[in-house]
Amino acid sequence: MTPLELLALIAVFAIVRVAISIRPDPVAASPAAPPSARTVAREYLDAFIVAGLVALFLITFVVRTFFIPSGSMEPTLQIHDVLLVNEFEYRFGKPHEGDIAVFPPPVETTNDFIKRTVGLPGDTLRVHQGVVYRNGVAMSEPYIAEKPNYELEVRNYGIYVDGTKLDPTFANIPPRSKWSAPNRIPDGCYLMFGDNRTNSEDSHVWGFAQTGGTFYSGARAGERAGFTGHAFLLFWPLNRIRILR
Repeated sequence: MTPLELLALIAVFAIVRVAISIRPDPVAASPAAPPSARTVAREYLDAFIVAGLVALFLITFVVRTFFIPSGSMEPTLQIHDVLLVNEFEYRFGKPHEGDIAVFPPPVETTNDFIKRTVGLPGDTLRVHQGVVYRNGVAMSEPYIAEKPNYELEVRNYGIYVDGTKLDPTFANIPPRSKWSAPNRIPDGCYLMFGDNRTNSEDSHVWGFAQTGGTFYSGARAGERAGFTGHAFLLFWPLNRIRILR
C-alpha cells in the first residue's frame, strides 16, 4: 500500500467516524447496560485512525516495503521477494560500498530500482575480464550470479562500456565541471550494479545514480535525483527471511 492509498483509507475511516458522532447515543436504560453498537464502532474507528496515522508516518519517513519485480539482483534477491527499506538512513548519511539501495534511476520509469552500491564518489573503477577493480584492487563479490560479459571503465570524464562512451543523451553523465579528475567518479555520483550483472539494467546502461540535486543528462535530465533508502531485511517469503548485507 502506498502512502497515498493509506491516507485515503484513513480519510474514509475519519468520515465514517464523524458521521457516527453527528447523532448522540440514546440514553442507556441503566448504568450497567452494555455500550451501544455505535459507541463500540467509534472506539474501533479511533483505534484504526491512530494506527493508520502511525503507519503513514513510518512508511513516509522511516521504513517502507519493496517488492522485487525482476531477476536483476539474483541470486541475492529473487522475483517476488519483499524487503524492508530504511528510508531514514540516507537522510543523514550516504550509501556505502556494498549497500543494497533503492533509488529513482535516470531512466523513464514510475518505479524505483534496487541495485548494489559498487562505485563511490572519488573512486576509480574498472570492470575487466569479469572482475571489478575499485581503486585498483580486485573486489571479492561472492554474491553475483556470474561474472559480467562486458568491459567497463570510468575514464576521460565518462563511462566506457566495451570501449564506447555512454551517450549523455541516454545516460546520466555529469559535465566536465563536476568531475574532480577525468578517471574518478564525481561527487554525489554512484555506480550501481545488479548482482545478476549481465542481465541487469544498471549503471553500465544508464550511467550514474545520484544522492541529490537533479539528473545531469539522459532521459530524466533536470528531474530530482536521490536515494530512497537502504534495503536491510528480506522478510517474505518466510523461508528466506534474513538480514541483507
